[in-house]
Amino acid sequence: MKLLLINGNTDPAITALILGRAQAALPRLGLGHLRLEAVTARFGARYIATRAAVAIAGHAVLDALATNLRPDHAGAIIACFGEPGLEAAREILPIPVQGMAEASLAIGHRIAPRIAFLTGGAGWVPMLEEFCLARGLGADRVLVHAVAPTGDMIAANPEAALALLAEATRAAAAEGCGAVVLGGAGLAGLAQRLSDAVPVPVLDSLDCALLRAAEAGAQATAGVAQAPQAGLSPALAALLGAH
Repeated sequence: MKLLLINGNTDPAITALILGRAQAALPRLGLGHLRLEAVTARFGARYIATRAAVAIAGHAVLDALATNLRPDHAGAIIACFGEPGLEAAREILPIPVQGMAEASLAIGHRIAPRIAFLTGGAGWVPMLEEFCLARGLGADRVLVHAVAPTGDMIAANPEAALALLAEATRAAAAEGCGAVVLGGAGLAGLAQRLSDAVPVPVLDSLDCALLRAAEAGAQATAGVAQAPQAGLSPALAALLGAH
């Protein structure tokens, strides 16, 4: 089973990080049957941290899917915690599409009735709170915290962020969260490094997306008819025109 990972950021170093961490996680998660391919958005923010960047990334993610999707891809993962373009991708693609935050909600709530999202950059807190509220989950089910360094800063120097992440995880546990999700492409691979230093399970949002993608398997979906479009890349226009 082959999955396409879409990095909605334009930083190829983040794409390499996501792919490397995902490939390393497969044996640990019992997903050795999966094969992975990763691509980078061709336009937008180097690292998404604002609402405007999320909006632009939604277009970039759809463009990347249209350009890179192949018949042997059985599923796709939008490897950004803000999940730009997730619902739109599901509307037009014939394969299951997973998002890191949504997958983390599903996996996290299997462990505890109240979980925490922990990410990098304070600007993400209201956006992720709104994301959860849109799915009927208030602060009684998902507590959203952030450390000051942004995700790209954490990716560049994870050692400097580990103590901050551990402190924030312990604070979330003290507030009644039974599990903590480290959310975001820049934080991929760090959950295991915190597990011995904190009192609750720590989940990696990339792990969660991989698990959900494997669960979804190769379930086909039906696209929705699209209105005519203008100004899009030929690949994206063709994908929309196919439905």
